[in-house]
Amino acid sequence: MTAQKNIIDQVFPETLKILSDLIKFPTISGSPNLKLIEYCEKRLRKLGVTSFKTVNKSTQQANLFTTISGRKKSNSAGIILSGHTDVVPASPKEWSSNPYVAIEKNNKIYGRGSCDMKGFIACTLAMAPLFASENLKKPIHLSYTYDEETVCLGAPVMLDDLKKRKINFSACIIGEPTSMRAITAHKGYNEYITEFTGLSGHASDPEHGVSAVEYAIRYSNKLMELRNELKRKKHKKNIFSPPYSTLQIGKINGGIGTNVIADKCTLDWESRPITQEDGEFINKNIDDYAEKTLLPEMKKVYPKANIKKITIGEVVGFDEKEGSEAVNLVCNLTGDNSKDVVSFGTEAGLFQEFGVSTVVCGPGSIEQAHTVDEYITFDQLKLCLKMLIDLKSRII
Repeated sequence: MTAQKNIIDQVFPETLKILSDLIKFPTISGSPNLKLIEYCEKRLRKLGVTSFKTVNKSTQQANLFTTISGRKKSNSAGIILSGHTDVVPASPKEWSSNPYVAIEKNNKIYGRGSCDMKGFIACTLAMAPLFASENLKKPIHLSYTYDEETVCLGAPVMLDDLKKRKINFSACIIGEPTSMRAITAHKGYNEYITEFTGLSGHASDPEHGVSAVEYAIRYSNKLMELRNELKRKKHKKNIFSPPYSTLQIGKINGGIGTNVIADKCTLDWESRPITQEDGEFINKNIDDYAEKTLLPEMKKVYPKANIKKITIGEVVGFDEKEGSEAVNLVCNLTGDNSKDVVSFGTEAGLFQEFGVSTVVCGPGSIEQAHTVDEYITFDQLKLCLKMLIDLKSRII
């Protein structure tokens, strides 16, 4: 225990420095993250590790995947430590300080992304030199992805590349903020925008126009009917809260004034299905309603009327697996055998679908994620370092 504490004391100041550096990069989802990736790559390059990047179509966002084999250069199936580099937007006017300048106060470090999830990335970077200096029985892989917050756009690009490289993995730890508890399952996340095109005209003669807003309202009412049906559906394992698939309308935008028939309207909505079947149920029913009921009515008045559903992203859920190697590993490392499930989404389902035993466990509380004056406590960072130090001990 004393030796472990000594290592934490040695590594913790560097962890805070790295986290402070990471917070300075305003890597809001959809914006470039190359400078942060270059910062991580530069630190890791000094250790003689193997890294490669995968980029999006604009080449302004990149994933970084690094393999630390240690001095022994083991070819065994390795362990992935994965975190996303993007953060949600922050309004400086609402914050007590600049959200992109780290503030240390009362044994906490404040800043956008400190909790979700640059704190975990900082811990892995601080531990990397210790991993690289050992004779590892298993390689450690560091995975840093882009655009997780916007329906996990980066991870699939990286996983496609990993498939081509035929690298073997035994487990993956997704370091989302879970207060260092093992999370074994979460719902899927599907996001859509539906666009309505009608015919404008004077509000005094609504029969000669097609109101995109009114048809969007009818569409949304159908979604609410489907939401109620989802509540009534029974699942074998009601492990989530709420114990059913959810559906929610986040934004509706259309029209220019009360005296003009609206020719354009958009509806932003999402679902969080427990099973893939629930997701298919929603899509089939709303698509049938649009194509067989709404569109024929619209086209009677205006043949060019249209309803277009755009899939922003469909992220698979993370399923609970009996005897999960990754879950057992984390429970043994943390000494905490309690397990939980969550309703928020992560990249875990993508790694699991890739064929890797996966668990979600990382420092910080989800209650601080996405909030004004986001922070992570020193204690949580130290607990994460302790887990990684114990991981190192198990694979040397």
